[in-house]
Amino acid sequence: MGLLSSLPPHRRGAFSGGGWQWSFLDVVWGVFLIAVVVFLALVFTPRRGDPILTTPSVARAGGTVPPCAASEVDLLPCEDPRRSSRLSREMNYYRERHCPTRGEALACLVPPPRGYRIPVPWPESLHKIWHDNMPYGKIAERKGHQGWMKHEGSYFIFPGGGTMFPDGAEQYIEKLSQYVPMKTGVIRTGLDMGCGVASFGGFLLKENIMTLSFAPRDSHKSQIQFALERGVPAFLLMLGTRRLPFPAQSFDFVHCSRCLIPFTAYNGSYFIEADRLLRHGGYLIISGPPVRWKNQEKEWDELQAMAGALCYKLITVDGNTAIWKKPAEASCLPNQNGFGLDLCSTDYDPDEAWYFKLNKCVSKISVAEETAIGSILKWPDRLSKPSARASVINNGANLFEVDSQKWVRRVSYYKKSLGVKLGSTNIRNVMDMNAFFGGFAAAIISDPVWVMNVVPGQKPLTLGVIYDRGLIGVYHDWCEPFSTYPRTYDLIHADAIDSLISGPISGTSRCDLFDVMLEMDRILRPEGTAVIRASPDVVAKAAQIAQSIRWKAQVHDSEPESGSTEKILVATKTFWKLPLTKQ
Repeated sequence: MGLLSSLPPHRRGAFSGGGWQWSFLDVVWGVFLIAVVVFLALVFTPRRGDPILTTPSVARAGGTVPPCAASEVDLLPCEDPRRSSRLSREMNYYRERHCPTRGEALACLVPPPRGYRIPVPWPESLHKIWHDNMPYGKIAERKGHQGWMKHEGSYFIFPGGGTMFPDGAEQYIEKLSQYVPMKTGVIRTGLDMGCGVASFGGFLLKENIMTLSFAPRDSHKSQIQFALERGVPAFLLMLGTRRLPFPAQSFDFVHCSRCLIPFTAYNGSYFIEADRLLRHGGYLIISGPPVRWKNQEKEWDELQAMAGALCYKLITVDGNTAIWKKPAEASCLPNQNGFGLDLCSTDYDPDEAWYFKLNKCVSKISVAEETAIGSILKWPDRLSKPSARASVINNGANLFEVDSQKWVRRVSYYKKSLGVKLGSTNIRNVMDMNAFFGGFAAAIISDPVWVMNVVPGQKPLTLGVIYDRGLIGVYHDWCEPFSTYPRTYDLIHADAIDSLISGPISGTSRCDLFDVMLEMDRILRPEGTAVIRASPDVVAKAAQIAQSIRWKAQVHDSEPESGSTEKILVATKTFWKLPLTKQ
């Protein structure tokens, strides 16, 4: 009846037993219906080689998950231009995270590109990487004259330059060091906004400064991918309509080198967000527009006025570089200012930052002065001492000590008994999926690694304690894909992996363990290592999934001294390639 009722009324009788009288319009209508049926068949019938669109039953049955198409080698589920191009441009909303629903998400293994090799080891990778691991020459072509990168034979070479420091990051850092104490342990954590290929953050590592560099997926396409391939801490991110996924008072400095963020636009929302993230007594560094920039005098005046309204002290204007120091004491608001700035109400938690809309008010921090530059311990002492922020948590100081000692024992067991190659050139980029206080990262601080500490957004917000230790990390929900490119981490560590997907009611799950491990596979490098800790039944399920995603896995008992019944899965991602016919 559906098809019959869709025809014009004067033609329905032809189907009810009367003789059919063909006309030109009948032919046109019939061709149209056939075209619609063919179109729907093409859209909804899976093509050969297409990935399955839901969690494949083959994985649950012990089979192998199919590979994605060769076109998906750089799959970014939550930053996919095929989805974002349909969204609003207002405040760059379309360039923020927008993830597929579970029914839309591809359930396939992301292949490496043709010619992929195991990455160049650290520290050599800071200066060169394999060209074929990400064969995208647009940045080299457009920015090579500014020292960003260039193509030489089988490599991309990174001279260390940037748009505002074409002579090299090292010289630029020396200039900044005249005004910012970058060599004394006072400064430890930094945020580089719109970082390019992260040479600034890479060369700051020599000063024991851990800089988290971020940029969106944009016309340069792979700048964060290049940064991570170099072994430099980096994250795919856009400052748009939401808070950035970090707690308040995270960074000892915030840096923008021609990042082109309109800090005073939208009632100063972006400056207010930078202020939320910057530790009291910290430094705001802006190089490039609008600082003394031709035809941007108005914007430069507004930037200075807004900084003044928040009682920032202008340290220097050196060429096109301006440096401010945030006051060490709590906010000077309320005051008379031309921007209508005022303090947020106590209803706003300044540490809430997972899908949290930007505020047009200034956050008030309860322990601002205790965690300010000058009050917080210098590096490396701050790593091993609980900060005032830890002490605010119930029994926090004691939990901090217990957690630190526990991870020292566990990491020793990983290295000596489980064969995890921490401390070798095989492992540079590390992720802790369930970081709590950052004890795992602190236990491997002497290894040549950096750690992305992830605190799940639905768990207690302990990420501020991690930053107080001089470590870095982000909020995330593991029922969604992570904001990074494929093949960017050498080791992924997941303690209590089942807690990452558990629902609000005991025994329920918000998503499937398969989804989480498939995402781990996407961001893990070929021949990379995954370490999963959980109860025996959860690890048994993880071992089955590991087989389905082509990992080589072994299950071990936990440390004898822990007295725990936990099991530990240690897996290696195999280095497989698509057949040449599919490239």
